[in-house]
Amino acid sequence: MRRAHKKIDRLVPDLRYDSKKVAQFVNYLMLDGKKSIAIKILYDAFDIIEEKGKGKAIEVFLGALKNVGPDMEVKSRRVGGANYQVPIPVSPERKLALAMRWIIKFARDGKGKAMSEKLATILLDSSNNEGSAVKKREDTHKMAEANKAFAHFAW
Repeated sequence: MRRAHKKIDRLVPDLRYDSKKVAQFVNYLMLDGKKSIAIKILYDAFDIIEEKGKGKAIEVFLGALKNVGPDMEVKSRRVGGANYQVPIPVSPERKLALAMRWIIKFARDGKGKAMSEKLATILLDSSNNEGSAVKKREDTHKMAEANKAFAHFAW
């Protein structure tokens, strides 16, 4: 018997940029169901990016997501009593989800500034292929590369 197909949740694009990725990012950013606060934080971050004159905020945002999303990751497989870290390719949906999660995680980890300022900084760094979120992707790729010998365990 086959597994049931994953139910895809239909997202309503956000109002300002008419983008489903922005709406999804707001949902990841939201805490305790306070969506209006999450929207305000994200739009303030976009305003900060535009004030710094680094181009259109939506382009910086999409560039950051593209640069942070990993192509490969490792998954633990138990084979013959031993656990192996098996490198596997990342699906486009998971790639986007991981990128959003990592960007938000590193923005929350920063101390001392407003969340919108920290988020703007992370997005700018990530769009320039630098910063902690991009380093996380590089570390993930290095781990997958180091465990390439176990790729034949992927099934």
